[in-house]
Amino acid sequence: MKTWMYWGGVGMLSLVVIGAAGWKLVLHPEAASFPVAVGIGPHPDLPNPNHTLFPTVNVATPVGWSGTQVPVAAQGLEVTPYAKNLNHPRWLYRLPNGDILVAESNSPNTDVSSIKNRIAKLVKGKAGAGGASPNRIILLRDTAGNGSADTRTVFLDHLYSPFGMALIGNDLYIANANAILRFPYHDGDTQIKEPGVKVVDLPAGYNHHWTKNVLASPDGNFLYVTIGSNSNVAENGMNVEEGRARIDKLDLATGKLTPYATGLRNPNGLAFEPETGALWVSVNERDEIGSDLVPDYITAVKEGAFYGWPYSYYGQHVDVRVSPQRPDLVAQAIVPDYAIGSHTASFGIVFSQDAYQLPDTWRHGLFVAQHGSWNRRPKSGYKIIYIPFDQGRPSGMPLDVLTGFLTADEAYAHGRPVGLALDRAGALLVADDVGNVVWRVTGKPQ
Repeated sequence: MKTWMYWGGVGMLSLVVIGAAGWKLVLHPEAASFPVAVGIGPHPDLPNPNHTLFPTVNVATPVGWSGTQVPVAAQGLEVTPYAKNLNHPRWLYRLPNGDILVAESNSPNTDVSSIKNRIAKLVKGKAGAGGASPNRIILLRDTAGNGSADTRTVFLDHLYSPFGMALIGNDLYIANANAILRFPYHDGDTQIKEPGVKVVDLPAGYNHHWTKNVLASPDGNFLYVTIGSNSNVAENGMNVEEGRARIDKLDLATGKLTPYATGLRNPNGLAFEPETGALWVSVNERDEIGSDLVPDYITAVKEGAFYGWPYSYYGQHVDVRVSPQRPDLVAQAIVPDYAIGSHTASFGIVFSQDAYQLPDTWRHGLFVAQHGSWNRRPKSGYKIIYIPFDQGRPSGMPLDVLTGFLTADEAYAHGRPVGLALDRAGALLVADDVGNVVWRVTGKPQ
């Protein structure tokens, strides 16, 4: 008798037993018992974990955008391509002169070799994230001011899975998957040929969560650095998690990297809230305990705080898969501020106070890019949402900004949104790494 896992339908992982009588399906796919909305807001419902023999795998096959197809914009908004035919655009950064930097990047494919991770690689490949990393940054410029980039150059090349970018004075910092580099930049540059100087090494190794983001402090003295965990829930031991699952603070004067907040499984988007100046982050939470758990979240980051990973989630909800347990750390775990749905894979965030090209309704909150689930049936994410804020805090349920990244039957994905930025005119830019487009969202002409 042999046992096999196979892909069927729209990416369902099924268990098949082959014996003398032929094959038969012996495992029915797990599915959500509740709508995504129960895992959204300041007080999400957290059902009991659903431990299954194999994780739920439900991915959408990428098909891209054809002809004049575009995502579906909310009422009063419209979306147009800012730049097309890119190569896996992951992250965006606006320079002071209005030029847009696009990190064309993908995983360095250095994850630990295991059956589980080989399956995960197949999943990522099916979802459009399995190719070689372009390892470069593209500069886009709209010289005509018409909302479309008419100049495109290779700004930096031969990087190592680049992601976060930050300019301080004439120093441009690039976060590779394994280190932060510094490059000289002068206003108007369309290409940097000088070699980068390594500022500091970042945890790498086999690099399960490889994306590293950076955000400059308002005074320009520090960089905040996101570093994801090296596993789902420390299944490879805590020794390989040294320096990971956290936000660090890099002192640019000394080059010293110190922990700012810990227990954050996979932090990505970073932004300062405009009224309070608080640092906010988007975090991808853990997988493989059912379609209804665990909600990803945004939160104001408290310096020195511990947020639970891997021992617990949403405060003191213990994850029994982790061994040994740490009740002392669980007791310290901070509850995040606002849940944004289980398995939505929320990445880029940007506060909207300077979104001058959008109606006022959309200019008092936070935009969040949701890359889309793989571990949930039915799918979640695959859209841009807006969370209204009042006095520096979320003040209502999210509103959809862009949808239509999935086909109606959810079998295929035209695109998947990741990075966000506002252009100089105040329009929202969205990096779509499956559609290979940067989209531009504005108010609809009256």
